[in-house]
Amino acid sequence: MFTHLRVHSHYSLLEALPKIPDLVKKATKYGMETLALTDSGNLYGAIEFYKECKALGIKPIIGVDFYVALRTRHDKEARIDNQRSRLVLLAENETGYKNLLKLVSASYLEGFYYKPRVDRELLEKWNEGLIAIAKEEKYFREIFKTNFFFESELAIYDVYYLEPEDRPAFETVHSIQEFINRGSFEEEEDLHFRTGKNAVKDFTKEQLAITTSIAERCNLTLELGKWVFPNLQMEGTAPDEALRKIVFDGLLRRNLEQTPEVLERIEYELKVIRDKGYPKYLLVVSDLLRFAHENGILTNVRGSVAGSLVTYLSGITNINPLEYKLPFERFLNPDRPSAPDIDIDFADNRRDEVIEYARKKYGENHVAQIGTFGTMMARGAVRDVTRAMGLSYALGDQIAKLIPLGAQGFPMTIDRAMKENPDLRKLYEENSEAKSVMDMAKKIEGNARHISVHAAGVVIAPSDLTEYTALQYDTKGEHKIITQYDMYSIEEAGLLKFDFLGIRNLATIAETLARLEKIEGKILKIEDIPTDDKKTFQMLAKGETEGTFQLNGSGMTKALMDLKPTNIHDINVMVALYRPGPMDNIQEYIARKNGKKPITYMHPKMKSFLDTTYGVLVYQDDLLMTAIEVAGYSWGEVDKFRKAVGKKIPEEMKKQHVMFVEGCIKHGKMTPEKAEALWQLFVPFQGYGFNKAHAASYGHIAYVTAYLKANFPEIYMSAVLTAESGDVETVGIMVNECKRMGIEVLPPSINESFSQFSVIKGKDGKYKIRFGLTTIKNFGTGISSSITAERRANGRFKNLADFLDRIKDKNLNKKSLESLIKSGALDDFGERGLLLANLENLLAYHKEQVNSSDNQSSLFSAEALPALRLRSGQPVSQKEKLSWEKELLGLYISGHPLEAYKEKFMNKDMNIAKLADMPEGALTVIGGQVLEARDILTKGNERMVFMKLADLSGATEVAIFPRVLSEFRQFVQPDACIAIKGRVSKRNGTTSFIAEKIKAL
Repeated sequence: MFTHLRVHSHYSLLEALPKIPDLVKKATKYGMETLALTDSGNLYGAIEFYKECKALGIKPIIGVDFYVALRTRHDKEARIDNQRSRLVLLAENETGYKNLLKLVSASYLEGFYYKPRVDRELLEKWNEGLIAIAKEEKYFREIFKTNFFFESELAIYDVYYLEPEDRPAFETVHSIQEFINRGSFEEEEDLHFRTGKNAVKDFTKEQLAITTSIAERCNLTLELGKWVFPNLQMEGTAPDEALRKIVFDGLLRRNLEQTPEVLERIEYELKVIRDKGYPKYLLVVSDLLRFAHENGILTNVRGSVAGSLVTYLSGITNINPLEYKLPFERFLNPDRPSAPDIDIDFADNRRDEVIEYARKKYGENHVAQIGTFGTMMARGAVRDVTRAMGLSYALGDQIAKLIPLGAQGFPMTIDRAMKENPDLRKLYEENSEAKSVMDMAKKIEGNARHISVHAAGVVIAPSDLTEYTALQYDTKGEHKIITQYDMYSIEEAGLLKFDFLGIRNLATIAETLARLEKIEGKILKIEDIPTDDKKTFQMLAKGETEGTFQLNGSGMTKALMDLKPTNIHDINVMVALYRPGPMDNIQEYIARKNGKKPITYMHPKMKSFLDTTYGVLVYQDDLLMTAIEVAGYSWGEVDKFRKAVGKKIPEEMKKQHVMFVEGCIKHGKMTPEKAEALWQLFVPFQGYGFNKAHAASYGHIAYVTAYLKANFPEIYMSAVLTAESGDVETVGIMVNECKRMGIEVLPPSINESFSQFSVIKGKDGKYKIRFGLTTIKNFGTGISSSITAERRANGRFKNLADFLDRIKDKNLNKKSLESLIKSGALDDFGERGLLLANLENLLAYHKEQVNSSDNQSSLFSAEALPALRLRSGQPVSQKEKLSWEKELLGLYISGHPLEAYKEKFMNKDMNIAKLADMPEGALTVIGGQVLEARDILTKGNERMVFMKLADLSGATEVAIFPRVLSEFRQFVQPDACIAIKGRVSKRNGTTSFIAEKIKAL
């Protein structure tokens, strides 16, 4: 029986086409009993391949097509060491597999030069259990002895795609990798997946026999899904006893009364945790969070773990599950086969400190971040293919923009896009180039394009990680070590994933609390913030949500205004419901809460868990509890139900539909009609339902941000601006929100600004927010730190000469000094036009001061340095000042070009914000300033424009089609202030505007 021994999948990034399930199905179709996977230099797909083969009854052979260094792996000389040979290594057994893990890791971590490379030293060290295949002998026979084979001895093909007709797609992915056009390929050998009959024709009996003998020798068995935990020093105490002690200590720390209910719940949870083997896992999580808390790093734990009283008492979560009626079984139950999921959020600016602590505590070689694969999804595949085919950028852009965005977990495909968007289908049918692009893109969509760092995933192993996974550096060049197995494969390899997500809002909260202590001397801890603050709920009821976490945005804001929340449970509900699907229940919840509709339950048993939500299904837990209480599901059955609903698996949902309805009829004594009606309430939650504990965790953080905004507005908004300082558009929105709140936002000042946004007290006694020095374009952190350090040490700068005398930093050069002047940071020392006219004079003066202090060559002695004298200069106009502020700060501070038209905006209701509440096709007038205008060609080869228009209330995209553009082109200019009459467009959840007439304001 013939076996392919050199096969590449799409994990040979941009070198091969086949997805692993397709490869294995092809082998099955051809009656093959064994199949090898030998991706180029990596093991990315090894676990997926092993599982897929086992599922279809094929024996998997795991191997790697290695790159071998010309000299040693350490040699990296241009035009010499970019030459490499190839060596296929196949694992005979577990020893061979583990040696593959080590070889691949070393090739990336030590030998990478254009490609990951092994050398003689590595092969001599890790060759046991491996069979080697190469074109040339080199030193391979010496190392592998009888385990070395020449390619010419074997019946071996090079497989890079499945069918001969896949050749163009194969050339396309190569073109994407090499940034070349497909037309530049030379004809090469056929690299498709051959049948056994082909092999009999193409090779001798001896070649076939040797190949079969190699396949028979490879018998790797992997024990997948058997979890191992980090080594935690317990000092003679068993893990379950150590956890018990922490929990009962937590009763005192949390000041929780030891009622029979509490003690019974603790004992039940501890037993389940012990029986499932997870005490050590929880102890490690507790240890990591203890480090964070002791070092002032704000955390938030999301997901079903918040349903555990044990995790609350051990300091892992901050949500009391008894208070929120959160079921422990949603986190862990005796029937649940999968590992518990603990998602931990850290302040994003301090997340790396926790990872570094884990490395030091559990071992440098035991900790890594998890790799994840960026795939060529519909839009990206179209753009890549268009370029690879040598077609115009405009065509790829046109097609990509007609493809709707997918939802999280449900990526958009080209086929689905053509069903959903008639314009895309029409373009496909009428434009031959567009058809060629989309047909080719369909062949590569979903293929892996690159590997990067998972946003949250971290693994901690009990021994060297290369016992479980191959490692490499993050491709972004940050020297961050990541696993080659993704989050799914890494758990199959036995390592539990720790989710450490960096959250900006936690950093914002931490910064607010730190500033509050510094400015007002008030020490406030997040856990001490009251959750019944009337001021906070009143602010939310008025719709003042900008700058809060999860509660902003026009739709959510309107819902909160209608709801008028009165407790934190309302916040949790809104966080859970404001998602596609479940959001249809928002108005029902609001009506029932406010007494406009009666509170009803579809079954009496549902009252026990829906009483706090007025009988409305809100959380995924509500579905699960309904299945248990009404349809008679066990926790094991409901776990399968949860996965089917959460992942929106059609086949499984059909099974669950029948099982649920039958259960409601039999167990819940419901009529078939009522049971079906209850099921239909579940449908909107498929793929979108939030679990209750997750909503409670997020809801708490959302509430905290609202509380801080309501009670310490200037301090909170300064922290928000600091957190968002890299996003000019968001900063602009937040500055406008400050103005609405009556908070004055001032331009940078050499005497008052720090590096970031800060709070100062004005002469009127009111707090104001001051722009930071690093927010100025062309002004780095080094010079900013020098200025603030000098000011702290020796006081404010008295005048311009004093400033130039005292700041000796070499980065105070022409560009940075000009930026200080134009941004208004030196306004205390003179009018901007005057200072700018003297720029060369100021630089010369500063140079003499620096030279004098350094005892360098100077025209003057220290005693005879000339005084700073300024020649006259022309004052600049307000218009030019605003222009400079926009250029250097990203937005207007001391005014706005549209303020001249404020009265016209109010009288004619021209603000952009109103569009969010208007229906599709509504005719109206908006006004604003042109931020950017992008020309594109239509399929009829006519020019149209997509323009971004902004006013003081927000911004929107405006489409100007060819006929309108030809008539009103003169108004479509950057920074122009214009009024547009047109119609509202609502597509894919985004509001935009279609212009019909344009005129100057």
